[in-house]
Amino acid sequence: MQHSKIVLAAVIGLMTTASAWADIKVGVVLSTTGPAASLGIPEKKTVELFPKEIAGQKVEYIFQDDRSDPTEAVKVTKKLIDEDKVDVVIGASTTPSSLAMINVVGEAKVPNVSIASGRNVVFPVEGNRKWVFNSVQTTGLMARRTIQYMLQSKIKTVGFIGFDNALGEDWWNNFSKDAKSAGIDIVANERFDPTATSVTGQILHIMAAKPQAVLIAASGTPAALPERGFKQVGYKGQIFQTHGVANPDFLRVCGADCNGTILSVSPGVVAAQLPADSPIKQSTMKYAQTYEGAYGRNTLSQFSAGAWDVGVLLEHAIPIALKKAQPSNLVEFRAALRDALEGLKDIAGAQGIYNMSPSNHNGLDDRAVVMVKIENHSWKLLK
Repeated sequence: MQHSKIVLAAVIGLMTTASAWADIKVGVVLSTTGPAASLGIPEKKTVELFPKEIAGQKVEYIFQDDRSDPTEAVKVTKKLIDEDKVDVVIGASTTPSSLAMINVVGEAKVPNVSIASGRNVVFPVEGNRKWVFNSVQTTGLMARRTIQYMLQSKIKTVGFIGFDNALGEDWWNNFSKDAKSAGIDIVANERFDPTATSVTGQILHIMAAKPQAVLIAASGTPAALPERGFKQVGYKGQIFQTHGVANPDFLRVCGADCNGTILSVSPGVVAAQLPADSPIKQSTMKYAQTYEGAYGRNTLSQFSAGAWDVGVLLEHAIPIALKKAQPSNLVEFRAALRDALEGLKDIAGAQGIYNMSPSNHNGLDDRAVVMVKIENHSWKLLK
């Protein structure tokens, strides 16, 4: 009888020890298929480079594909939380999917770091958004910088064509507000579906308004459709895209039609072109050298840079969270990790320098934006 008690005590002790050192589980929701696959695929490749151990704790990454569909994003996020018992969720790739996930992660009290750019993914920080962060430049930040460039270029009239979804609407809200304040007249406002095969009608409406420039507010390879359309009808004005197209797949699909296009992007996309005295030169080069070392030259993108910085944020937040709670206590560790992310200051990544706060779960400023021009299938930093 005494022997049985000793054995039972030993078993309980081993179980307690194993539980105390439970792995940190990271759920990852990305668009690796569907219209946004050119975003999700480089993001997944980046997460695969993340450390498998942080602060002496093993880290397990569990991947799910939302198929570029917000409904699927909700479904797989619930699975990661309820069945896989993840401590944190990375993703989604797109603004519509990230918006759909807010209530899921918030109600479950699981921290979420999105890789989508919609400003309304994280602002205002209230309700369920208290559990949501994002690592990429918001549409608001990018729209403001694009407007500044237009003013410098003496552009007074602009045509707008964007996705007919939450991303397009978010760009419209931010861009139109800043354009009005800057005295720039938006003479046409058109939308298109990410799966569309023709936008001829929208292009003709914009052409009839004779804008000096056009902003295409879309993401991934579908954003090439209107750009090629404008070239085919002989549009001579300046075309702007957004950071949603800053990847090699877009350059490949759009080809020569995109030469001369201007857009705001992450500094990480042009890490080697940044001046030596840039405050993020070192952190962007670490990203660039690691990613290109794994996947080859000329593979950098807005989306891999955004995903990279999720890893940077987690590497800084996890050790802080571990001082307050252990993964063996799922509820407490999730809350500790949320608090740690919210308290991060002066964290340099591939995108910029992060300063999180209770009212700002993005934390980036103007240092996170550079303007580039597409020249011969590559990005050229504009001084």
